[in-house]
Amino acid sequence: MNPLLELPMFQQVEKATLDKLWETGKVVRYKRGQHCFQAKEPNQNVYILLHGKVAIYNLTHAGKRKTIFYLGHGELLNDQLSKGEFPAVYCEIIDESQVFTVSIKNFIQLMQSDFSLVRAVLSEYERKMWRMSHQLKNTLGSVYLERKLGSKLWKLARDFGIETERGIYIDIPLSITELADFLGAPRESTSRALKKLVEKELVEVEQKRIYVISPERLSRFYKTGKI
Repeated sequence: MNPLLELPMFQQVEKATLDKLWETGKVVRYKRGQHCFQAKEPNQNVYILLHGKVAIYNLTHAGKRKTIFYLGHGELLNDQLSKGEFPAVYCEIIDESQVFTVSIKNFIQLMQSDFSLVRAVLSEYERKMWRMSHQLKNTLGSVYLERKLGSKLWKLARDFGIETERGIYIDIPLSITELADFLGAPRESTSRALKKLVEKELVEVEQKRIYVISPERLSRFYKTGKI
């Protein structure tokens, strides 16, 4: 069985192409805290997440970490597909993961022989650009920090949510420091913003476990400031 056939990004790609891709690559298992690749370090591979979760992040000039995306099952992890180029970001494993990896050279050869694979990669790029544009829209100074945090938590609940009696559980262990890195704000400010969301009964927090009580109310809050 070829797991690549089940991934959403490859649904329009020819089976023969995916079978060749699977034959030329391998599955690598990573533990939490390991990196698939790091910025400014040589990388000759394409990485596709079969199981688990990763954080894509970068460092500011001051050395502060800024999380850009949390990615899950079926995601193309690196955007660098030019041989000899260095990644611009870091990819850290945040949950025990299985990653399919294949050389950039072999991946590009298959793209050249099957344009449906090119379309699949372009669609992934377009989706990430769309997500990035929405993130930038929500970084405007006119948006209060708790609304920015509400937007982030709503999206995490959509992408990694599990329905429970308490609400939608975000299946990623998130400390205040990790939330601050994702929000791009000081830890103390992030803690206060999260407390306000709890006070408004939009989320519940238990250690690193975060529950979105009502996605609809949280969506209305981050968009309008009203509950």
